[in-house]
Amino acid sequence: MIVGAAIIVDGRVLACERADPPEMAGRWEFPGGKVEPGESDVDALVRECEEELAVTVEVGERVGPDVPVRGGRLLRVYLARLVGDQEPRLIEHSALRWLSADELDDVVWLPADAPIVAALAPLLPRVSTP
Repeated sequence: MIVGAAIIVDGRVLACERADPPEMAGRWEFPGGKVEPGESDVDALVRECEEELAVTVEVGERVGPDVPVRGGRLLRVYLARLVGDQEPRLIEHSALRWLSADELDDVVWLPADAPIVAALAPLLPRVSTP
């Protein structure tokens, strides 16, 4: 199982640009990673966010479907919020962006994350522009 966090702050979701491997570099994803043996999804997601972004998250409800990924695994994404006043740091990614519902299509998402983006969009407020 692979878990991801849709971290939402002020109506925007955090997107992370992959630095590697080369076939994924430059594409965007939700932060997260592999669930280790003996870990729950929630424990893995808290650990991965600490490792990848140096933040502590509180994990909420699942969002979107389980999505098949390489190696016969599934990607499962959860809503999350930052605990306290923290700013995610670039540790494993090449860039971070906070995206509103209207900006979700401004980045090229990894194929596995696309169904999650579609499920997440209605949960974010729309920003009307003149």
